[in-house]
Amino acid sequence: MIPEEEYDHLCQYAAVAGDVDLPGLPTPDKKSNYPAVEALRVGLARKLIRRRWSVGLSQAEVARRAGIRPETLNRIEKAKVTADTGTITKIVRVLEKAERREVKR
Repeated sequence: MIPEEEYDHLCQYAAVAGDVDLPGLPTPDKKSNYPAVEALRVGLARKLIRRRWSVGLSQAEVARRAGIRPETLNRIEKAKVTADTGTITKIVRVLEKAERREVKR
């Protein structure tokens, strides 16, 4: 048996590795090219989700720490909107801080 905290941590890593619930790429055109803006949104969303999962934070908690609305983060992670650089910077700072804490464990 392993402690519950370690089990939860391993589940987070398994979810990240399995890419469960990540947004899919947009449909390519006849030449197999993806629409650039939509594909970039998906790439950013996947990176943010994986990083958030790896440190075990909810969308609500990241949004609170970043000083943004949870709905905003949700739309970014669903690749529905193109976030401005200020918003992305706030989110990344929260994730970097959480990752530094994770490394210290």
